[in-house]
Amino acid sequence: MKVIGLMSGTSSDGVDAALVEIHGRGQKLSVRSLAFYSLPYSRSLRTRILAASMEGHVADICHLNATLGELFAKAALGVIERAGLRPADVRLIGSHGQTVHHLPKGRREPGVGLIRSTLQIAEPAIIAERTGITTVANFRPRDIAAGGEGAPLTPYVHHLLFRHPRRSRLIVNLGGISNVTYLPKGGALDSLRAFDTGPGNMVLDAVASRITHGRIAMDRGGKLAARGLVDADLLAGLLTHPFLKRHPPKSTGREEFGEAFLQTLIEQGRRRRLSPHDLLATCARWTAEAVGTARRWLNGPIDDVLVGGGGIYNRTVMANLGEVFAPAGVQTFDDVGWQSKAFEAIAFAVLAYQTITGCCTNIPSVTGATRSVLLGTIVPGDSTWLSRLHRLPK
Repeated sequence: MKVIGLMSGTSSDGVDAALVEIHGRGQKLSVRSLAFYSLPYSRSLRTRILAASMEGHVADICHLNATLGELFAKAALGVIERAGLRPADVRLIGSHGQTVHHLPKGRREPGVGLIRSTLQIAEPAIIAERTGITTVANFRPRDIAAGGEGAPLTPYVHHLLFRHPRRSRLIVNLGGISNVTYLPKGGALDSLRAFDTGPGNMVLDAVASRITHGRIAMDRGGKLAARGLVDADLLAGLLTHPFLKRHPPKSTGREEFGEAFLQTLIEQGRRRRLSPHDLLATCARWTAEAVGTARRWLNGPIDDVLVGGGGIYNRTVMANLGEVFAPAGVQTFDDVGWQSKAFEAIAFAVLAYQTITGCCTNIPSVTGATRSVLLGTIVPGDSTWLSRLHRLPK
């Protein structure tokens, strides 16, 4: 089956679309990458998404939900064209959507109790209507309904594609938020550990934009951070952040490391009279050290560190990771045959395939859910989807 995965992460910089071909059933899958396409958001749209994530009115979120549905559909059609195929050649789309708020610890609601929630937008009905392809979306809420945090979900795919019979591996995703998956050598699915470790590109991008008054959106290649010096005292303070000490299951987002956190961080840099380069250097080191704190929750050695996500292009962060995890070797997903920037989109293609074939893909020991559940909402692409469903792999 040819399947498209659509992904936009916490950095909110655009839609990644990956087209793959999947064979098999359950945990015996083979996945082959066919094409990748990235559709960037305009600067104005990104600004509005970030604002809506923390303080948007319902009208803003309503409008953005439909707008992003159109752009996600456009990205899906773009990757189909890049592969030289037609929409009729693709059976399924898996869309992560765009997270605008994530409250895994929940809030008390009088008369109801603790309510945990998450919200991803990019209307899947629009994706299905524009492409004619059955679309699976809203993967996270079912895990939350089952008592989990709704994140991380990609560890299931890490296990399928990266497990090794003789080497224990730490899989690191450097997205807007960083997360890790620990795969013990030869381990079964329920033996892995996975959780968010804290900020990835999100804080670095925000600092770069703020200190340049919006002239740049990111420290491309980590070049600015490479020109600075790490402030040991500020780094030590950042490493005491409560999230880093929280026991898994744990997940986080802009609610914890967004605008309020950035304001405090910038003010700390001013008080310490740090240059912009020094502040970025300190944040780059903190990003790597925060990933390194994952070791306190792991029982076993780390033979390999495999890193994916947009953060692999920040050479300063990658160099810091090499120091943090020495003597274990640090490689990128590209080094082991997978395109780093495409991988999370690939993951949601796989998750959609598993949903449509009846396989549960949340991992209760990772998310904290009480049981394994089937993830996602299925939006039919056309009236023939049920008859096509009967022809899926048995």
